[in-house]
Amino acid sequence: MSMMNKNRQEIVTQAASAHQESLRKSLQHRLEVARAQGNESLIRQLEKEAAYLHLQ
Repeated sequence: MSMMNKNRQEIVTQAASAHQESLRKSLQHRLEVARAQGNESLIRQLEKEAAYLHLQ
């Protein structure tokens, strides 16, 4: 693998990690709000979303 391809792959990997972290933080915030509101239906939905995205 050339150095350019290796660097490109590292950038793609870092971007994917950053995107997953952003999703995790957003979902965590949404869960906190749903819990504070006592919205059990939304909590269950968000927990399912987290499991689907492998964020828990």
